[in-house]
Amino acid sequence: MILSAGVIVVRRSGDRWLFLLLRAYRNWDFPKGIVEEGEDPLVSARREVLEETGITDLRFRWGAVFKETVPYRSSGQKIARYYIAETRQASVVFSINPEIGKPEHHEYRWVSPDGIQALVPGRILPVIEWAQDLLRQEGTSDRK
Repeated sequence: MILSAGVIVVRRSGDRWLFLLLRAYRNWDFPKGIVEEGEDPLVSARREVLEETGITDLRFRWGAVFKETVPYRSSGQKIARYYIAETRQASVVFSINPEIGKPEHHEYRWVSPDGIQALVPGRILPVIEWAQDLLRQEGTSDRK
């Protein structure tokens, strides 16, 4: 089984939370990547956020809790593990991935909870629900 690790990066905008989504081709997702052999998944997730977005201001207010997707890909051999962290950094910088010679993503958006579900693949919806539940426990989610 291949494990990728990523972070649901959230940012306050007034009294609401916004979620950072990255776009590669037609696919929207949270920053994530393959966990390297011997690497801690949380360390991997932090590294991926830095590499893919340039965001250095991450606060894991909810600790090291995570939610995993069901196995996916046509072979069902990949799982994505997502942590949640807050940032105050609104800008994203796409750096060049040395393996492919260009940035991995070409667009980003800070999306409200109302708009996120229309953009992401279905395998991520339970992860979004989980994140919204964490935010709601603080009384800070926009979900109605």
